[in-house]
Amino acid sequence: MTKTGKPLFATQAAQESPARQSGGVRQRPRKNTKAGKPPRPPVAAGQARAKRRSGGLRPPAAIVPPQAVAGRALTLVVAIMSFLACVTVGSVAIVREAADDWANEITRELTIQIRPADGVDMLREIDKAIALAQEFQGVGTVHALSDAETRELLRPWLGDGLDLDALPVPRLIKVSVDDPQALDLAALRQAVSREIAGGSLDDHSAWTDRLASMANAVVIAGFAILVLVLWSMVLSVVFATRAAMSGNREVVEVLHFVGAEESFIAREFQRHFLLLGLKGGIIGGAIACVIFIGLDVLADRRSALPGVEQATVLFGDLSVGPAGYLGILAVIFLVTVLTAITSRFSVHMHLAQLD
Repeated sequence: MTKTGKPLFATQAAQESPARQSGGVRQRPRKNTKAGKPPRPPVAAGQARAKRRSGGLRPPAAIVPPQAVAGRALTLVVAIMSFLACVTVGSVAIVREAADDWANEITRELTIQIRPADGVDMLREIDKAIALAQEFQGVGTVHALSDAETRELLRPWLGDGLDLDALPVPRLIKVSVDDPQALDLAALRQAVSREIAGGSLDDHSAWTDRLASMANAVVIAGFAILVLVLWSMVLSVVFATRAAMSGNREVVEVLHFVGAEESFIAREFQRHFLLLGLKGGIIGGAIACVIFIGLDVLADRRSALPGVEQATVLFGDLSVGPAGYLGILAVIFLVTVLTAITSRFSVHMHLAQLD
């Protein structure tokens, strides 16, 4: 008998029953191979293995699909608008530079005109005019046009075989100006009128004023075209943003009603359209740069086409110049910023209507 009042054989049988039930071998609890960590549940272990195979957590899907058909169409539209804007800026730069070159050439050249009159020795007056012009500071070379050069100037209007003695043709003296700032133009004009019989000085100011007016008109027209092109692009971005929000209306509304901030939703659309605008702007600007570089190459006299050669006579070497290329870069930046800002504004307007 034991102290508890149970028979001794009953206590021994109770102690031996677990060993018999396990086949005669007593089971021991398993020890974890890593000290201090409990055994991982099967579900958690499977998730960990899947995480290791995938390289980490799966990134959340974007609200706006990056490869949508509307996105590719908008990229094409932005590229076309950027190309037109860059061509406008480059063309304005070419015309402006050509007008400046014309004005500089005109301001550096004066013409003394001596009209024939009875009893006036034309050769003596020509020599007096040359000597008078050379006395003024800032004057470079002074050259009187010969009879052959005068006939060449009048040949397109009066034909060949012109007899200068039979017609009252004025004689011209070309005065080159080395330093326009040092030359006293008013004093030279008064001296020519006072000391040269039938003499007058032409500083071509009428032509410089016309060139300045023409250049300003071209700049204003180019700016107006640029504004119209950018406005058309803004409208295209507005319609594309609305189409994107309509295609993802359920997602946008759910995010809005569960408490997502408007800035978060607008930022997602802004990032999407910012990349589209940057891509389209770079494509359009690159094509415009290629065209301007090609025109500059074709403007070479040795390889110019007939039409290009006539353009070079009027506008010079057809080179856009550093200012034109900087303008193209500015257009690309402006297109990108306008695309992003327009999309963000459109999203805020749409979310305001939901409230």
